[in-house]
Amino acid sequence: MEANTSAENPDKLDRIIDARMKLKRRFEEKMAQTPSMTDEKPRGSGPQNRHGMPAVPVGQTVTTKWPVLDLGYQPNIPLDKWQLNIDGEVENPVRLKWDDLMALPQVEDTSDFHCVTTWSRLDVPWVGVRFMDLAALVDPKATATHVMCYGYDGYSTNLSLEEALKPDVLLVHTADGQPLTLEHGGPLRMVTPQLYAWKGSKWIKRIEFLTKNQLGFWEERGYSNTAYPWRNDRYS
Repeated sequence: MEANTSAENPDKLDRIIDARMKLKRRFEEKMAQTPSMTDEKPRGSGPQNRHGMPAVPVGQTVTTKWPVLDLGYQPNIPLDKWQLNIDGEVENPVRLKWDDLMALPQVEDTSDFHCVTTWSRLDVPWVGVRFMDLAALVDPKATATHVMCYGYDGYSTNLSLEEALKPDVLLVHTADGQPLTLEHGGPLRMVTPQLYAWKGSKWIKRIEFLTKNQLGFWEERGYSNTAYPWRNDRYS
């Protein structure tokens, strides 16, 4: 669902939509071939989710709570000081302030959150900006294949573009109808419903487009590059 802000410039929105469609055409075949979309024998239980996978991946336990996991530091960034840099292999690098982010198309979505520490929180209502719209804003070069996302806490994590550009990958500022709390990555974090949740940086401050895969914080410490929950793909 789109929940466009009144501050949007119609011409800017048209450009984003046009660039979004070009990106979709460029990556839709690769996105359709990812395991969370095509796995013929996914491991898990429960009814199918909207992608055809079991709602609860193998090894996961459903919880209504939202445990807090971090690196021991929760950076408190005032909104008037907050910014998001998007750069690397792109034609139009940008630095967004909070008002710039809120002027982009806002999306409401409900998706699941799977933590590598074996708990899953289902049907979480989010509000935020699609990663695809941010990518459309900066226009990735033909050489771009991956992104590295960085948090204000020093965290980093990598994703292939075919995963990052999926429509349910959002940078969210609202969860459960409330502004995202500091402990869960507020004011803005990334969510990756078709991957384990460590692939979504909390307190996100930079997205760097890359020409090849690079390892992030946990990936350097033995976590999986690909992180597919329905294959129990936790560690490399």
